[in-house]
Amino acid sequence: MPKEALPIEPSTKIAALLDTYPELEDVLIGMAPPFKKLKNPVLRRGIGKVASLRQVAAVGRLPVDELVNELRAAAGQAAIAVEDAGGTASYFPSQPDWFDRARVVATIDERERGASDPDRMAVTVVRPAATRLQDGEILELVTTFLPAPGIDVMKGNGFLAWSVQEDPELIRTYFTKPAS
Repeated sequence: MPKEALPIEPSTKIAALLDTYPELEDVLIGMAPPFKKLKNPVLRRGIGKVASLRQVAAVGRLPVDELVNELRAAAGQAAIAVEDAGGTASYFPSQPDWFDRARVVATIDERERGASDPDRMAVTVVRPAATRLQDGEILELVTTFLPAPGIDVMKGNGFLAWSVQEDPELIRTYFTKPAS
């Protein structure tokens, strides 16, 4: 894909960005610690296809306009005005009515799983576990970063999701099926 054919925007997918602008890998990785996972080729291939710059900004806890315009500058593109709709705050709404800690039936802790299986994205473990939920049951995902792309994938598959940040390195995301 010619470089001029790919303007860098919030909707740009990571795979397309790095295929077109491989020199931006270090710029992107240098912007936030969670982006270091992009060095892993297996994770990069998987997440790169689904994650947009808007989602990546949420993961890195960066304003989307800052991320996009820093990448645009490094690629020789002019800065653009970026609306932050769907930014990090959209992943941390107030507690939903469906949430009840007592209804959590399973927990997937990425801090433990990641060390034993660093090549798998959380959503590949969360999705099958969530499909086994019964009405009213909740699955908890514990991570050190906001798993924005995975949350969006799960929402796209009809699940409800809610995230809460307990400290800078601890985020709990809860999934349930909508009431039938």
